[in-house]
Amino acid sequence: MNRIIRNIIIVSLFTVGSGWLGIWLNNVTGNTMPPLQSLGALVWLATPALSGFFLRTFGGDGWKDSGFGLHLISSWKWYLAALLVYPLAALLTFGLGALLGITSADGFAAQGFGAYLSIAGTMLVGSLMKNFFEEFAWRSYLTPRLEAAGVRPLVNHVTVGILWMSWHIPYYYYFLDRSILESAITTSIPVFIALGYLVMIPTAILFGELRLLSKSTWTVFLLHAVINAVSMPLLINGFIEVKGPLAPIFTPTNEGVFVALLFGLVGWMLMKYRLKKSV
Repeated sequence: MNRIIRNIIIVSLFTVGSGWLGIWLNNVTGNTMPPLQSLGALVWLATPALSGFFLRTFGGDGWKDSGFGLHLISSWKWYLAALLVYPLAALLTFGLGALLGITSADGFAAQGFGAYLSIAGTMLVGSLMKNFFEEFAWRSYLTPRLEAAGVRPLVNHVTVGILWMSWHIPYYYYFLDRSILESAITTSIPVFIALGYLVMIPTAILFGELRLLSKSTWTVFLLHAVINAVSMPLLINGFIEVKGPLAPIFTPTNEGVFVALLFGLVGWMLMKYRLKKSV
């Protein structure tokens, strides 16, 4: 078997299995801590990235395409894109939802924008470690390694998106506090999981293309941090309200279908630009 494909399969298996291994560890050790603060959660969070680091060091992949370099000067426009793409997509989605009577921002009027910024800053700091392990698994390892294996760009991103969402399932069902999850979604949890695959694939196109164009994982690390900080307080802390059967489509968070479609459109445009540039 081709070494690159072999290593991709190994990381994929560790990715899908890490959360269930973490749950098993918590059960056999009689964990009494909140699930998200447990040893099992650490195993779930760190295993995909660490398995990639291990194979880069000892499995023959090397570190050349790991994306650890910042490339700030050559990739400044991609860092700017990372800062702006989600807020613009969220504003457009919210605006359309408001016109249709689906979304409202009464929470901002009641609590004030300063309260939102304070919570968003806390969310930003809290998500940095998680985002490091996520992005240095998916975009530092899987995306460039699939490209090195000669996988077509769209297949590359779809594969990463499916694995990315599959890794999240133990998080949603076990590690994340159920009350927090229910306050952040507009559907039942099974429907949310099913929609998760739908929205994760176009999101993976954007993230993957930004990573490949910038040659740096830090651009998507920044993008992921912005998404978490800006989107998480919106529903959890009641700054916006989304109602009606079309709520999952026009939710202006990264779980919203319309936001994901905008991500996919931007990602597709970036892919076309990158492929044309490489000819």
